[in-house]
Amino acid sequence: MSNSQIPVMADGLPPSLIEMLGPETEILEWDDSPSSPALARAVAFITYGHPRVDGPLMDRTPNLKLVSNHGVGVDHIDCEAAKSRGILVGNTPGCLDAATADMTMALLLAVARNVVAGDKFARSAEFTHYDPSFMIGYEVTGSTLGIIGLGRIGKQVAKRARAFDMKILYHNRHHDESAERELGVVYALLDDLLRESDFVTLNCPLTPATTNLIGQREFGLMKPTGILINVARGGVVDHDALLAALRSRRIAAAALDVTAPEPLPRNHPLLELDNIVIAPHLGSASNRTRRRMQEMTVENLKAGLSGEPMPWRVV
Repeated sequence: MSNSQIPVMADGLPPSLIEMLGPETEILEWDDSPSSPALARAVAFITYGHPRVDGPLMDRTPNLKLVSNHGVGVDHIDCEAAKSRGILVGNTPGCLDAATADMTMALLLAVARNVVAGDKFARSAEFTHYDPSFMIGYEVTGSTLGIIGLGRIGKQVAKRARAFDMKILYHNRHHDESAERELGVVYALLDDLLRESDFVTLNCPLTPATTNLIGQREFGLMKPTGILINVARGGVVDHDALLAALRSRRIAAAALDVTAPEPLPRNHPLLELDNIVIAPHLGSASNRTRRRMQEMTVENLKAGLSGEPMPWRVV
């Protein structure tokens, strides 16, 4: 291996991303153990599957200059610790907004109209005749949608919801008057949004303020026919409270693209319920979006290492 190669520690990169990095990059397998030779050599991290990168880990990486994150969310990276140590952090904003909004609506429709349960039933030996009274779902068109987090992705969700003639409520830290004019959305306090919405989508980042944002009290405010969709981060929802709400039918159903932890332990009780749909973090998993995410990850890495401005710098 050439001495001119740049050692970059990464976790499980696909061949397409390795090809983009080129022969000038030496890929070191992710190893955060106490005696890790990779940590001693790495000048950059690529966080592909969101491994935890905190201050103590940075302190054990004497040559670390930057962290290039494959994705928008950087809750797994201690950005303040990186900033205080002069370590750059970059992510991939913007390119995955549409794909993640598509996934939000896909999960909403899937859980509302029994798509997953219906698929299983249609494949089973029990499906011997058509019964019009079976698997009656919840109407989406004309229903009320509550969006928690009207950022780039939330606005894309609102655009799609308008095509379903939905009344759209939103909750942010601040009013977004331009979105209200352009998208016809209506600001609501969180409690009012939960009370009034037929569907609640979570499209906010995971921060200290949003950790366990939706818990027992919040589920108690939702309609018994209410449906929760989480395409944000698993930690935004208290999973014990979600389990209790679904078991007791305090809410009708939920659809999750993210969980805490991720993946859930294989014996987790949420996996046994019939009123939940769980996807394996597919929000940005479309062909064009994932390709662009890889390109942005590499562009951030190469720019930062060459001393040029990182195109999508977080800190």
